[in-house]
Amino acid sequence: MIVDAILTQNTSWRNVERAIANLRASRLLTPAGIRKVPLRRLERLIRSSGYFRQKARKLKAFCDFLQRKHRGSLRNMFATPTILLREKLLGIFGIGPETGDSILLYAGGHAVFVVDAYTKRILTRHGWANAKSKYEEIRWMFERQFPGDVHRFNEFHALIVNAGKNYCTAQRPRCDECPLGRYLEEGR
Repeated sequence: MIVDAILTQNTSWRNVERAIANLRASRLLTPAGIRKVPLRRLERLIRSSGYFRQKARKLKAFCDFLQRKHRGSLRNMFATPTILLREKLLGIFGIGPETGDSILLYAGGHAVFVVDAYTKRILTRHGWANAKSKYEEIRWMFERQFPGDVHRFNEFHALIVNAGKNYCTAQRPRCDECPLGRYLEEGR
């Protein structure tokens, strides 16, 4: 999940799948494996994910953090209180709010809401947020409604991704077919 979150930045899932398959086939899909593999080889293995030099450095930075601060243990890392762990994750090279929150929610089961391009697009088109809304403002909209509800954050995000991919596309939204279409006027 953590490797997915880092490799998914600015690329399609299909390209990430190839990179993950390469890491798995090389038996390097572990924090220890990523730490030990030479940077150039890691770059070659994840090349399909795009921006592979940057992403290789990000993976290495995360794994170094995990080793340094948590003795290489994901269990120890995820036992850290959410507010503290989020701050630490955001301090790692290449880990921004969306990636950090994806790691917290999906890999660690922490109650944070992930805001992605689909979330912003849907909320903006419905008038529930404006185009200039900041990541933290949108995240807080969800988190204050359902504090501490990991299951609901997970489900909401999956539903938003589904609506974004299938109906609320960037070029040609299909509002008439969208399950959220009836709420367009309400938000405006």
